[in-house]
Amino acid sequence: MRLEYFEEAVDFMLQHPKVKGPNVGLLGFSKGGDLCLSMASFLKGITATVLINACVANTIAPLHYKDMIIPDLGNELSNKKITESGLLNLVDIWKNPLEEHNHRSLIPLEKAQGPFLFIVGLDDHNWKSEFYAHIASERLQAHGKNKPQIIFYPETGHCIDPPYFPPSTASVHAILGEAVFYGGEPRAHSRAQEDAWQQIQIFFQKYLNGKKSVQHSKI
Repeated sequence: MRLEYFEEAVDFMLQHPKVKGPNVGLLGFSKGGDLCLSMASFLKGITATVLINACVANTIAPLHYKDMIIPDLGNELSNKKITESGLLNLVDIWKNPLEEHNHRSLIPLEKAQGPFLFIVGLDDHNWKSEFYAHIASERLQAHGKNKPQIIFYPETGHCIDPPYFPPSTASVHAILGEAVFYGGEPRAHSRAQEDAWQQIQIFFQKYLNGKKSVQHSKI
């Protein structure tokens, strides 16, 4: 995966007549979350970044940018579990980014120019989103940066969609081609989707438009 592809997209957005500028925000979910962390860390013109159940290490494929390569974190598929319903539970397959031999996969998010908001489902069965958010907070503070905003949602799974989307507790994984369990209690997960949507808007309005509050969405 090459970061230049996404750099071109940022440049396109910044030059678009409908984009206010002078910067843009990023919203990333799952693998898209660690990709947004990399974009915020290495690219210019990014003021605010929201991560929904994201990893703090590069995952799935090596990331290339100019003469730099960040290897992927790696996994042990043998650690997968099968639920009573026959779904894959992948939460334990990912290697620990804090172990020394995995450090090269960590994304240097302390290089980012703007703040972060981490949206975390505490019943995420895809990967350890709470653990990764704490790593991000500790790393930023260790480098003299402000703590990120972290919002934890109990009984909420991996796929936190916009409000009123049916909770996605399982689906066929795009890479594995098998049904994967994502977690989440339907009622709590639905409420989390409503609140997260508002929190994301407030965050972007504050750091992109300089507003302290925002009108609630009417969808």
